[in-house]
Amino acid sequence: MMKALLLALLTATPALATEQDEVISAQILPGWQQSNGHHMAAISLTLAPQWKTYWRSPGDAGIPPIFDWAGSQNVKSVRVLWPSPEVFHTNGMQTIGYHDAVVLPIEVVPVDAAKPVALQARVDLGVCKDICMPAVVDLTARLGESRSADPQIEAALRDLPKLAQAAGLSCQVQPIKDGLRVTAQMVLAVQGAGETVIFEAGDPAIWVSEAQSQRRGDRLTAVADFVASGGAAFALDRSAITLTVLHQGGSVEMQGCPAP
Repeated sequence: MMKALLLALLTATPALATEQDEVISAQILPGWQQSNGHHMAAISLTLAPQWKTYWRSPGDAGIPPIFDWAGSQNVKSVRVLWPSPEVFHTNGMQTIGYHDAVVLPIEVVPVDAAKPVALQARVDLGVCKDICMPAVVDLTARLGESRSADPQIEAALRDLPKLAQAAGLSCQVQPIKDGLRVTAQMVLAVQGAGETVIFEAGDPAIWVSEAQSQRRGDRLTAVADFVASGGAAFALDRSAITLTVLHQGGSVEMQGCPAP
């Protein structure tokens, strides 16, 4: 993990000659208020041609976005929703993210649904092309009582991963020198070309390796290593594991991976 972060920072050094405004712009789309009182808004990121930014689980050479909502008013919680990303391969490394532009829907739960929301967001993220650079965007918006849906946000919501219930999904866990090796087995029809399996531990302190997967008909097997910071021992929460199968044109997502 630390090695990947240092690599990202070192890679970013040549980007000092590139201004952030040249490669990324951002805004909050205020969206609409739902019948339950929650607001469906979005953060819209526009990148220069061929530039990319990263998904919530970006791979070893990527930088995950960090969201800070401090300063917002009448906000109880904010949940970021992630449209299906793409898989990139650069210099033998796999990263996961979005190129050119992305709309990230956000579900904002107000303290008082009868009052407007003043949303304030600070987003730290990485952007890359031939070089990488850190970027910080500060955004504000007032969310009112509009009931009119935004087509951009609706399109992003349609591109969220489909929730799947794979038959016979189970995870075998075995100890390795510095952590645990998790082998997931499931019956899942071929989703599309270029399938890539991503494991997430549900705990940011646990690093997860790039998964190795193989398919035999409808049977999909994927293996990844889980390692805690410093190689410390840890208890694996199977219910917190997220399995995502990315493919060209979309993705499917499964939550939890029980024992066989």
